[in-house]
Amino acid sequence: MSTIESGVMHRVMTRCGRFTTRHPYPVIVVWLLLTVTIAALVVAFGRPIDEDATLPGSAGQHGREVLEAHLGGAADANGQVILRSSGARLDEPATAAAIAETAARIDAVEHVSAVARPVLSADGLTGYLDVSLDVGPQELTRATTVEIMDAAGTPGLETLPGGALTRAQGGTGHSEAFGVVVALAVLVVAFGGLVAAALPLLTAALVLIIGVGAIGLAGHLTGIPSVATTLGTMIGLGVGIDYALFLITRYRALLDRGRPVRDAIVGTVASSGSAVVFAGGTVVVALCGLGVAGVPILATLGWTAGLVVLVAVAAATTLLPAMLTLLGPRIDALPVRRRSRAGRASAWGRLADRVIRRPWRYALASTLLLLVLAAPLTAMTLGQTDAGDKAAGSAERAGYEAMAAAFGPGINGPITVVAELSPAATGRDDPRLTALTGAAAAVPGVTQANPARLAEDGLVASVRVIPGTAPGDPATLDTIDRLAALDVDGAAISVTGQTAIRGELAERVGDRMPLVIVLVVLLSGLLVLIAFRAPVVAAKAAVMNLLSVAAAYGALTAVFQWGWGAELIGLDGPVPIEAYVPMMLFALLFGLSMDYEVFLLTAVRESWERTGDNRRAVRDGLSDTGVVITSAALIMVCVFASFVLSDEPVIKMMGLGLAVAIAVDATVIRGLLVPATMTLLGDANWWTPRTTRRAPESPDQARWAVPSESDGAEPARSGGSPA
Repeated sequence: MSTIESGVMHRVMTRCGRFTTRHPYPVIVVWLLLTVTIAALVVAFGRPIDEDATLPGSAGQHGREVLEAHLGGAADANGQVILRSSGARLDEPATAAAIAETAARIDAVEHVSAVARPVLSADGLTGYLDVSLDVGPQELTRATTVEIMDAAGTPGLETLPGGALTRAQGGTGHSEAFGVVVALAVLVVAFGGLVAAALPLLTAALVLIIGVGAIGLAGHLTGIPSVATTLGTMIGLGVGIDYALFLITRYRALLDRGRPVRDAIVGTVASSGSAVVFAGGTVVVALCGLGVAGVPILATLGWTAGLVVLVAVAAATTLLPAMLTLLGPRIDALPVRRRSRAGRASAWGRLADRVIRRPWRYALASTLLLLVLAAPLTAMTLGQTDAGDKAAGSAERAGYEAMAAAFGPGINGPITVVAELSPAATGRDDPRLTALTGAAAAVPGVTQANPARLAEDGLVASVRVIPGTAPGDPATLDTIDRLAALDVDGAAISVTGQTAIRGELAERVGDRMPLVIVLVVLLSGLLVLIAFRAPVVAAKAAVMNLLSVAAAYGALTAVFQWGWGAELIGLDGPVPIEAYVPMMLFALLFGLSMDYEVFLLTAVRESWERTGDNRRAVRDGLSDTGVVITSAALIMVCVFASFVLSDEPVIKMMGLGLAVAIAVDATVIRGLLVPATMTLLGDANWWTPRTTRRAPESPDQARWAVPSESDGAEPARSGGSPA
């Protein structure tokens, strides 16, 4: 038997189910106290974010650290207030006086350490004020940026944020609300009642408050980018609802069999709870594989998303059973439609019959379809987005475009050339400073090189360079490479800045991607092997998941890189695929796809253990789980797809990639390819080096598969309630 049906996990989850049914009130109180505590801490201390890219071991990171140590150039956050006139030049006396008053007001705002003199464009109609802050990116709050922009209001001039002042700290409430509404509709249709439909949403709400709140609080201890909380929200909604859906479905099925309430809950936690633990474990294990990439943002996104999944698993296996204990048979209260009892004569049963009769046809057709969907990934290239890729009309994009139009596209992505100098007695008259500035200015692709700054100790100099191309333009990376190759006597050159570091990040991700793929596949496959003790099933599951990930990559390439349908998701056209997105999606998708694989295979395995007939087992497994897996997948697809409404291109990429992969996984792969290949493999599916096939140990041995309600009488059961 599989580990889910017996063994240590089954025994542990049985004890967990017994505990929650015996002590439902303490369990619920603990969860509520934890929720209130974390919510209060978030309200009191906030959720700081840090969008700063770091890449240990890279040349760009080395240059940044040298600047911090000798010049302090990277220690403070810096932003710009952009001023734009539609008529009078900004250097006219009246306008200049108004700008001076504006600078004084900005300088009086808390955390503003200095406001530089305005820099004007050639036509005098656009300018900007450099605003230096005494807090780093992690401590820069939305309240501070709003206060600065309020103080920047100047009669007759348009003011826009730039640099650090554009860091978005708002939420994605519209996306979350849309996902919840769709999820509720699907749950009502699936369960036929409002009480049963509300429980998964309630569980998911607590998961979000605890999990995403904890991620936000972690921002006080380490750098947490805004995408981490958004991704945590996406994952928390998806798995929080899905895991509860699986358990409630099993619980209602056991009640229909005539099992007492507490007996049904214990059986549900022991069987479905074990499957949820293994499914959640595959997601966490896959995310752990990101740690070998050597990219801090990936490691951060991995552990934050994994934290939310762990909270979802804990809530599904403790909080939900406690609530079910209090509700009892009232789980079916407030019905809105009559529950269907189609059973094995359902559409999924008929589909299973067709696939089993012609497995070769369905295997080849579905494989061909997946390869067509995945084909665009062969042209995928990694890059970096910039503010010019944001939604049209956003303040961040408006500021970016105003600066680019007035000062050239490179103004939005300045580069810093750092020179570590050998000791010399010439100080600020060191001829190497002039040589460094001249060499940087002469590099093709550079439009401006400011005079070199020299550290007090005379050991480090820096030159701020403005390239002629935008931060996200691949040509900018070529300029960075040429700057890094500068040869100045007595100086060791490195190039830093967000654009330089993110360029190196893309290169490292490309180099480490094969290692991460191999590691995630092996770890996830090993977990499935432990769960089912069947090497063939584990290997097949890994291959199937690779196909769903490939389809998601194909969609990313077609929509974002090629621009197919980009306007439909709020983009003006093609945008670069952010370097870390494919690797993050791989780990997430591989783990989430394994969720449905675990649930389907558990149902197939249970039937095979009972009947010894592989074809019937495949048919029973698909028929019994088709509705619940489809409902779960539909919820997750809608939740993920709702985040395409976000203004952030990276969030759009995450949402679209996850939605496409889950949709393909739950239909083409789980509905066609998996049953077709399992039919073709026959009993080889369950081969093990030590074949020890045996019948279930007792009639009360819990199984995940949702029993068909048209099967007639339940086989006779003996023994008392496990509760």
